[in-house]
Amino acid sequence: MLVTPWNYPAAMGTRKIAPALAAGCPVIIKPASETPLTMLALMPILEAAGVPKGVVNVLPSRRSGALVDTLLHDPRVRVLSFTGSTEVGRKLLHSAADHVINPAMELGGNAPFVVLADANVDAAVDGAIIAKMRNLGEACTAANRFYVHESVYDEFAERLAARMNALKVGNGLEEGIEVGSLVNAETLNKVIELVDDAISRGAKILAGGQALDGPGYFYSPTVLVDVPENAQCCREEIFGPVAALTRFSDEDDLIRRCNDTEYGLVAYVYTEDMRRGLAFSGRLDFGMIGLNRGLVSDPAAPFGGMKQSGIGREGAHEGMTEFLETQYVSVEW
Repeated sequence: MLVTPWNYPAAMGTRKIAPALAAGCPVIIKPASETPLTMLALMPILEAAGVPKGVVNVLPSRRSGALVDTLLHDPRVRVLSFTGSTEVGRKLLHSAADHVINPAMELGGNAPFVVLADANVDAAVDGAIIAKMRNLGEACTAANRFYVHESVYDEFAERLAARMNALKVGNGLEEGIEVGSLVNAETLNKVIELVDDAISRGAKILAGGQALDGPGYFYSPTVLVDVPENAQCCREEIFGPVAALTRFSDEDDLIRRCNDTEYGLVAYVYTEDMRRGLAFSGRLDFGMIGLNRGLVSDPAAPFGGMKQSGIGREGAHEGMTEFLETQYVSVEW
């Protein structure tokens, strides 16, 4: 049983379908109710590639919870592979427990983006744009909290704000549009609430900071500076185009702050010293580290997190093992 999110409707499905088929498993896939047509459009492609009818089955539904719960109580379902929020993942784990279904869970994140004192600031800003603005920040791998050493803080903040202000926002009908609409009103309202909360706690707006006219759910690319640790945007997934910056001086305290979250999917670290970067990465409780790069996803690498960011891995050899069982045969010759 495969359950996919709306934000990468083709990629999320294919990266689950492929290892399942390679392991010899037929699948039922329930695409997100916001984006069912992409997965339906993929089916003729799979058929043309030689996948027999009935091996990959798509079940779109507006009643996602009821459908998935019913399937999880069918004894023929042996594996649940889910990508989505931690909140929904917890509910599916409860349902999967009734029949002891093997879970493979790719859940939410709260990624720290760390700029150490010796970092190349230009490279860090380039990486920040990728890690923050990929899919408008509507990705579990999006950079959420930016920790920048006090010696380069002002320079990094000013350069990032300039880059964010330069991004062209629109509905995609105009040429050169770089930032589109958020997925729905609920997501937009959450971004507004998180920014308002941060400002009420002392954060300042260096770029953006407001919702824009529709039709659609637009929010300007935003940089917040001097964001306090108790701001909600430092505790929750923003899922929008907002970079929350805070400065640091002590690396041991920074490690504590990075790890002080129930999530552990991905973290980003920038430094010119590779030995230092690897040592720093080893102290972070995150399943993936982007060291001097703002993009970690790679089909050849195991994708997944620690703590409440997931169970198991997708991609690489590890992704295929989610659909396999180890059998030991003891023989008397």
